[in-house]
Amino acid sequence: MQKRIRRIFTCAKERASVSYAKIATNGGFCDIDFIIVKATSPEDLPLPDRYVLELLKIFSISPSSSQAFLLSFTRRFGNTHSWRVALKCLVLLHRLLRSVPNPSPFKADLLWARANGLLSLYPCHFRDSSSAYSEDYTAFIRSYAHLLDEAMNCVPIQSQEIDEHEPESFQKKMEESGRMIEILPQLQTVIDRAISCWPTGAAARSFIVQSAMKYVIRDSFTCYTTYRKEIVKVLDNLIQLPYRSSLAAFNIYKKAAIQADQLCEFYGWCKTMGLCGLYEYPFIDRIPEIQIRALESFLDGMWQLTDQSSSSTVSPSVSTLMSPNLTEDYSDKQLIRLPESGATNNSGKVEKKVAVEEKTKGTEMEPLIQWVVDDNVGWEDLLEASINTIPSITSRNSWQMQVYNPNYSLPSSNPFYKSGRTTTIAHGSYPINPMYPWGL
Repeated sequence: MQKRIRRIFTCAKERASVSYAKIATNGGFCDIDFIIVKATSPEDLPLPDRYVLELLKIFSISPSSSQAFLLSFTRRFGNTHSWRVALKCLVLLHRLLRSVPNPSPFKADLLWARANGLLSLYPCHFRDSSSAYSEDYTAFIRSYAHLLDEAMNCVPIQSQEIDEHEPESFQKKMEESGRMIEILPQLQTVIDRAISCWPTGAAARSFIVQSAMKYVIRDSFTCYTTYRKEIVKVLDNLIQLPYRSSLAAFNIYKKAAIQADQLCEFYGWCKTMGLCGLYEYPFIDRIPEIQIRALESFLDGMWQLTDQSSSSTVSPSVSTLMSPNLTEDYSDKQLIRLPESGATNNSGKVEKKVAVEEKTKGTEMEPLIQWVVDDNVGWEDLLEASINTIPSITSRNSWQMQVYNPNYSLPSSNPFYKSGRTTTIAHGSYPINPMYPWGL
């Protein structure tokens, strides 16, 4: 009984405020507060477009009027207990965010109001008391408000015109990849918030909720398309990125695999409900788990090899020479052993090596390969002999100097090889370029 009285009181209060706003507007008063009240009437009809256009016109004429809008919006959204009014308030804010340009006073005032506590979308303290299924509508309103709060944090990706003939430098690639690694998690968060707006129970059957879900779904299309295009560019430069950046990129890619399965399920429900056209849904790239494991093992192996190569640059002889038991006198070029009680046998071995090096310092090392040089033979004779010599496959123990001949081929090295072969492509034959032996 008490809940029913509360519902009747909430509906009467909302209808009285809408009637007052209509009377004031007909009497010649045009106030933003009255426009918001009329746009968010507690009726089972979607938000009319004329109120959105009227507010956009006011913002274009007077940019400072956005502050008055935020005060009226906060008052209307914070004091209502009707899910219809709260939902229309959020849809109105959503459509304004999509319509105004990015560097606008409206968004700046909106962020300022949220930072100073005047506007609270997350956490949202709304609770419905105008319906028998208040829990379903309350959960949807709070999820929708959380989505708008995350959308305000998302940085827009500006498309830069790049000349195709001019190659992009390595520094620009790294800067762009680093910027995308910071932006892509924001897009993933917005997609998660869009999936969390999945209505359940009585809210899924409401016509107003379904009309609001169309804006949510279309925004998720844009976020996923942008995300899928940018993640490919980051993965192309994954090996060249620093360790922390490559690890962050891998975590983004790993989360994308989980998110793809959730999006497939979410979009499947939207298609069955008839939300948006089937041609509007993007193709979801599902990432197999074996690909994630392969990429993870590749990154682990790459950094292990990097650590081993960096540690192998310091030789053990250098490490022993830099030990505290030994010091080097650069004037005499000899090693002097410091007298210590805890000397080990390693110092004695080092002294023996140094003694052997001092003995062999004056002797000249013989070359590994000794050439028999005949003083009577000139270089012209050697050159003529190397050219006139018939190339043949010699034994393993004999050495022979030969000059590279491009027209020579080993006999029967490839039974399918034919000299002067041409590649037939489509409607003609083209000679093989010697620089590209595979016909590329």
